[in-house]
Amino acid sequence: MVFLALLAGARALRPAARPRSLARGLATRRPAAYDVAEVEARWQARWDDEKTFASERREGREKKYVLDMFPYPSGSGLHVGHPEGYTATDIMSRYWRMRGYDVLHPMGWDAFGLPAEQHAINTGTHPRETTLTNIGTFKRQLKSLGLSYDWDRELSTTDPDYVRWTQWIFLQLFKVGLAEQKEVPVNWCPALGTVLANEEIIDGLSERGSHPVVRAPLRQWVLKITDYADKLLDGLDDLDWPAGTLRSQREWIGRSEGAAVKFRVQGLEDETVEVFTTRPDTLMGATYVCLAPEHPLVARLSDSNREAVDAYVAAAARKSDLDRTATSEKTGVPTGSSVVHPLTGEALPLWVADYVLGAYGTGAVMAVPAHDARDFAFAEAFDLPVKVVVESKAGAEDELPFVGSGVAVNSGEKYDGLKTAKAKKAVTYDLDQQDAGGTQVTYKLRDWVFSRQRYWGEPIPITFPVLDGDGAPLQADGAVDPRTAADEAFVVDYANPAPVPEGELPLKLPETDDYAPGDDPAGCLARVKDWRFYVEDGRWRARETNTMPQWAGSCWYYMRYADNANDEKMIGDAADKSWLPVDLYVGGAEHAVLHLLYARFWHKVLYDIGATTHEEPFAKLVHQGLILGSDGEKMSKSRGNVVNPDEVIGEHGADALRLYEMFMGPLEAVKPWQTAQVSGVVRFRDRVYAACAKASADAPPLDQETDALLHKTMRKVTGDIDALGFNTAISALMVLATKLSGLETPPADACEKLALMVSPFAPHLGEECWRLLGHAESLAYAPWVEWDEAKCVDATVTMAVQVNGKVRATIELAPDAPEDEARALGLGDAAVAKFTDGKDIKKVIYVPGKILNVVVAK
Repeated sequence: MVFLALLAGARALRPAARPRSLARGLATRRPAAYDVAEVEARWQARWDDEKTFASERREGREKKYVLDMFPYPSGSGLHVGHPEGYTATDIMSRYWRMRGYDVLHPMGWDAFGLPAEQHAINTGTHPRETTLTNIGTFKRQLKSLGLSYDWDRELSTTDPDYVRWTQWIFLQLFKVGLAEQKEVPVNWCPALGTVLANEEIIDGLSERGSHPVVRAPLRQWVLKITDYADKLLDGLDDLDWPAGTLRSQREWIGRSEGAAVKFRVQGLEDETVEVFTTRPDTLMGATYVCLAPEHPLVARLSDSNREAVDAYVAAAARKSDLDRTATSEKTGVPTGSSVVHPLTGEALPLWVADYVLGAYGTGAVMAVPAHDARDFAFAEAFDLPVKVVVESKAGAEDELPFVGSGVAVNSGEKYDGLKTAKAKKAVTYDLDQQDAGGTQVTYKLRDWVFSRQRYWGEPIPITFPVLDGDGAPLQADGAVDPRTAADEAFVVDYANPAPVPEGELPLKLPETDDYAPGDDPAGCLARVKDWRFYVEDGRWRARETNTMPQWAGSCWYYMRYADNANDEKMIGDAADKSWLPVDLYVGGAEHAVLHLLYARFWHKVLYDIGATTHEEPFAKLVHQGLILGSDGEKMSKSRGNVVNPDEVIGEHGADALRLYEMFMGPLEAVKPWQTAQVSGVVRFRDRVYAACAKASADAPPLDQETDALLHKTMRKVTGDIDALGFNTAISALMVLATKLSGLETPPADACEKLALMVSPFAPHLGEECWRLLGHAESLAYAPWVEWDEAKCVDATVTMAVQVNGKVRATIELAPDAPEDEARALGLGDAAVAKFTDGKDIKKVIYVPGKILNVVVAK
């Protein structure tokens, strides 16, 4: 009955300002032992019932948007490495609520993707069922940790409403010309029936299942992220992100200024091989030119070495880009054709080599072996000429390859002697004058291949006309029905894509049990012909059968959290202005490149079309460090070192797990898990509870030393939380808890402050102690602690006394004691007198509160 009365009181208070109660003695009993299971279950139920952490914007309040990186709900659930980042954001959310901010702290699920589809293929379970089961497991585990999410904001990328707006964003990209179809060389895995990223291929086989992978041209939807390369680079300057992540972003974008160079192909009229180089000053040292195996010119070149070229191209198609660039062994074949040097007219041999990538740059390189490491290795392997055209200084004999700047040599009278910067400009100018190239800016960044030949993803909301054998629109009242006719009876006109009308979104996936891959790169949806083909205005049309990659849903979820009930817009103007951008974004460093790059790209497009008023999505980013297994290795099922958080919570409680993970070390550090060490934070938890359980409003006031400790702790914990220094904050709280629990009757006011400071780290414990101290309402919105700066100043300090730089004694005195007092105490100390008596004192150096150094004649 007491608890029900407290609950009613709390309901009556919310959503007012939640004032701190002055009542005492509302808890009728104070148990001797802390019943962790009962306490945590009770407070979790109460938070759910009262919607304690519902997000609301109040006039005159500042906001904090605190976000975890979008989790994929796998079947294996969480291991103890996952809660680290979630606990960190929860600490900040709870702390900022108590500091008076309106806080948005949501959670949802990045639920499309290949794992659920593969499970469906293997087991016959629909991906939707697998996904819902996995979400249920993850949500139960997260709730058991006492995380203060606003569960009314929960969303999944598979929700039809969410799919609607993801598809809407794609259509905006399509309308402004940033989404287009291209034939792209991709890593096609017939067994999986999908395109794989380079990172998903190991030694020519798929990472999942070890199936053969080949390079093949495929019609793909491509997002032109390169159009935003400069905006993506420029925006990094104002972000509070880890230096390593900013560097990774810049390197991935890879902006380079240089020159385009055109080499005319001998024997092919008006055909040129174009290359890009950042070192046009080395052009005179080019001794051969290399094409990527997939370069379109390869098939049109001389037949003098056709058999060897075709065999080499076929072998290269079985390698991933990663395999081709990672190996130190250089392979290639001569084509039998030559190109013409644009400035000298010299014939240079044309080779095919797989260290040149068709998807990077122009798919061709001018090879300058003396001044490029890859070219030098290739030239050595095939005994090709090496011509030095740059020296570090005139007459130098530099070790080759020499890739630095210097002066031009062996480059003709016009360029010899020019320093590198001037030689670049001179060569580039001459190329421009001869229409053989000129200044160019290029990027390492490639356009984003956006298609996936899978079922479990967002359908791309594009349709195409269906044509008859004569190329005319296929009429619905004709003899050919594309749902039943042979493929040869009609043609899908991919050259004329059209958007699905926005009012018809979301375009939903068809219901099917046929998820298995096939030989058709169009994907399994191409086989669902009743869905793929439909009639519009008396003519047959075909839906796009590719789906979006898993990246799509995670590109903009942070926006939808802010306004997830809006049926009219992806995010309303008021929600956009009041909640965005994200103030603190926490997640693993493994997402430091592509997720952040793609999300920023979408956001900047949405900014440009007026869908948001903010140029950047994530103001501050933090990467939590890995928690390793007790063997020092990354946790994985195969290593057998995974620790399930359910087991830790079952034995010690959620607060103990939270405290231990934050106490292990700095948030960003890599740390090994040691279950035996959890007992240390359990003892701390129990001390906090013991102190609060025996506290009294009538207890004598704290002595000066303990009062100073309390105020110093409040100051330190506040500063440490602001700096995300959670481990040192907990250390300080441990000292204070030990002191207060050691008192016969701790003052209630001091224990209240302890409970408030502990609550972001161990919220169930904080709430229960707050209740024991006589408060009916939750402390979730109670004002944060305040300290008296004057009480943080020590009455005395221990100061070293040196004689000629060597410490001989220590003295106790006020930190601002005058020099004559410090001098009298120091020289009066017997240990110091042994080295000063009878000697000439040359000088006394005194730094108040720090040191006293007496300099005597030797």
